[in-house]
Amino acid sequence: MTDDGHPDRQAGVRDDQRLDRTRLLLGGGLAMVLLAVIGASGGWVLAGEPDRPVSNASTPPAPSGEASTAAPPSTPAQRPTGTRTTTAAGLTVPELVGTDFEAARGQLRDRKLGWRLIFGTGSDRSVLRTSPAPGTPVRRGVTVTLWIAGSAPAVSVPDLTELDCGDAADDLVDAGLYPGYRTGRRGAVTSQDPAAGAPAHWNDRVVLTCGDAPSAAPVDNPSPTP
Repeated sequence: MTDDGHPDRQAGVRDDQRLDRTRLLLGGGLAMVLLAVIGASGGWVLAGEPDRPVSNASTPPAPSGEASTAAPPSTPAQRPTGTRTTTAAGLTVPELVGTDFEAARGQLRDRKLGWRLIFGTGSDRSVLRTSPAPGTPVRRGVTVTLWIAGSAPAVSVPDLTELDCGDAADDLVDAGLYPGYRTGRRGAVTSQDPAAGAPAHWNDRVVLTCGDAPSAAPVDNPSPTP
């Protein structure tokens, strides 16, 4: 204590200096606390807020560990139609316009396609048009119709007697004719109409009788009673 009743004071130190030092210490401590809080907050922001769910109005959140990728909208060509077309790979109607009709028929035959010939008038053998059109995808066995500029050429009916019925039909088709069957398609040809050598034209029909002709059943004639 001093003589005037006040607490002891350090020599040369004023009260206002001690007060400034106390304020400085308190301000430094408060600044350190604020920096610690800001640092923690900054670390939480930089960490990407792992505990907060991310919502997207258009895309649902992806499961943990998987990337979320929105599928592009499908185009009409990509959408399934529900209808499947079964065709041989690359099988289309060949370009036959202007071709000799026999050569055109050969091309269709090689592709396992059927044909139908519609003749016009005159002597021009070229194909005028086809249906389906050239380039149309088709299945094997589809019939292609050919319109021929000229009329059906004349041919001679081949001799088919004693040939197997199937072989006889092939020979008729090769000649531009078509088979008809009177009794069936099995066995050897026993007769034909028209006969061999008869004049005909393309697309005419020749009727074949194949196999054994059915024999007439015997008729029981009871003996007269006396």
